[in-house]
Amino acid sequence: MRVLVVEDEPKTGDYLHKGLQESGFVVDLARNGQDGLHLALEQEYDLIILDVMMPGLDGWQVLERLRRHSAVPVLFLTAREAVTDRIKGLEMGADDYLVKPFSFAELVARVRTLLRRGPPREAEFLELADLQIDVLKRRVLRAGKRIVLTNKEFALLQLLVEHEGEALSRSLIASRVWDMNFDSDTNVVDVAIRRLRAKVDDPFEVRLIHSVRGIGYRCEIEE
Repeated sequence: MRVLVVEDEPKTGDYLHKGLQESGFVVDLARNGQDGLHLALEQEYDLIILDVMMPGLDGWQVLERLRRHSAVPVLFLTAREAVTDRIKGLEMGADDYLVKPFSFAELVARVRTLLRRGPPREAEFLELADLQIDVLKRRVLRAGKRIVLTNKEFALLQLLVEHEGEALSRSLIASRVWDMNFDSDTNVVDVAIRRLRAKVDDPFEVRLIHSVRGIGYRCEIEE
C-alpha cells in the first residue's frame, strides 16, 4: 500500500515517514501543501495523511483542490480539537480526523481501517470552464451541447481534466489511456489529441487542450 504524508513540521514528518515504512507501507513525504498537492495529483496513492495547519497552501485548501479530481482516502492531522474543525474537515471530504498529539499505534489502526474500506471511487463529475464530464454515465457536455466520444477519447479527456494545468508527457498519456508503453516517437497520442480537439475544442471559442513543446499536452483555461 502506498501512502503520501503531507506534513510541514520536520520531526513529525520524519517520524511518520519512518514509522509507516517500518509498518510495511511505501511512503512519500511532502514538506508543504503545494508539493503535497502536486504529488497527490501526479501519483497513485492508496491513502493520504494530511496536516491541516501548514503555511502557504494549508490542509483545507489542499483537500478542496484534491477533491475536484480524486476520491483517495484522506486522514487529517491537526492540533486543533474544536468540533467545528472536525466537522468542516469531514464535510469537505476528509475520511478521518486525528488530533495531535496522537498515538502512533492509533494512527496505524486508523490507516488500516480506511484501507480496508476498499478502493476509492473516482470522482463522479469533472468540470472545466463550460466543459462537464459525468464519469459514471460517460457523458460529456460543452456549453450545454452533448459531445459523443469513443471510449479512448473519453479516457483521454478524463485524464487531461483530472490533471488540469499539468503538462502530461506522451508516454504517460499512452500508459494511462492505452495501458501500454509506446515509443516516444509514436504519433498515436498526437492523432488521438487531434480527434479529441475536433470534438471538444474546434467548435468552441475557448480552447482547453494545449500543446506543451517537447513534453506533451495539458488541459486548462489560459488567461
